[in-house]
Amino acid sequence: MNARTTLDAEFESAFDNSAAGIWAAPGRVNLIGEHTDYNDGYVLPLALPQGVAAAAATRSDGLVRMASRQTDGRVEVRLDALKPGTVDGWAAYVAGMVWSLREAGHDVGGLDILVDGDVPLGAGLSSSAALECATAIAVTDLYDVKVDRPALAGLAQRAENDFVGMPCGIMDQSASLLCTREHLLFLDTRTSATEQVPFDLGAHGLALLVVDTRAPHRLVDGEYAARRRTCEEAASKLGVRALRDVEGLQAAMDQLGDTVEARRVRHVVTENARVLATVERLRTGSPRDIGPLLTASHESLRDDYEVTVPELDTAVDAALDAGALGARMTGGGFGGCIIALVDADASDTVAGRVAEAFAAAGFGAPSSFVAQPSQGARRIR
Repeated sequence: MNARTTLDAEFESAFDNSAAGIWAAPGRVNLIGEHTDYNDGYVLPLALPQGVAAAAATRSDGLVRMASRQTDGRVEVRLDALKPGTVDGWAAYVAGMVWSLREAGHDVGGLDILVDGDVPLGAGLSSSAALECATAIAVTDLYDVKVDRPALAGLAQRAENDFVGMPCGIMDQSASLLCTREHLLFLDTRTSATEQVPFDLGAHGLALLVVDTRAPHRLVDGEYAARRRTCEEAASKLGVRALRDVEGLQAAMDQLGDTVEARRVRHVVTENARVLATVERLRTGSPRDIGPLLTASHESLRDDYEVTVPELDTAVDAALDAGALGARMTGGGFGGCIIALVDADASDTVAGRVAEAFAAAGFGAPSSFVAQPSQGARRIR
């Protein structure tokens, strides 16, 4: 029995109903451009083969019933009772997407939905956005809601910001909905302008190794929100709409003085510059040339933005010592994954060196895989 047949069968068992279709949305890895999206900046993610599949069907009684193959039981809520705080846990991302569509004025009714995911939870690979976006394309298909993908990403972001309570930027949802196979998504988060940047590492004898440190990855505990709030306060003091608009970094640093705000500004301004430099090098040269930019990004996230943890720093250092061309943490930080640009035939060697460094430091064993730039959200049945 294949996975789709299994999902169909389990849907019928969970809801005594037949699924009208199956939709899928991927997780993502961000190559570079961290904590820039909520500062109106630039990001450069790719979609992963791992993601979330959702089997779904409409209901006529105003009830939303949600189940997951990763948890027991079922969560139910009435459409007219949907509001922030009424649903928690994984189901909040599903219910929040339905709520966001309805808040935007779209005629969305009841729903049965069963989800199944293989994005590692808590790894910073955006399992939450994959869950939102799989729900989004299922619901919009089922109810014939006409929303273009960039606008749908905004509604998914609103679900996470306002319903779940996580003040994320729009990168993760955009990556899940807009990425294409063998490409990076170059996104200007202010204008929503996008460019698909070719990223065929295999043709250059390279690979992008993802190492999941398995360090606890928690963002809703206030640290992420604190970074965003500090950036907004710094932008206000500097008299700009967002940190993307800072011109003359040294003058801005001088104005803010020796403060946490100044270091946060330095990260955002230099990270935006690194994204632009990465895109330019990919357009005109070899992916091999972007390695130093990845490493500089990690150093900035470690020293100026202060979102790394010992496991992330150890993994980056070990990867570089093993010959990686560049390495950095990816995702929001405080745990999760690193990426390393490596020669294709060195993936296992680099992963092994990271594992050895973890054992020596007394950390739990990490896991790793090679990222393959994949297709964005789509209907699969």
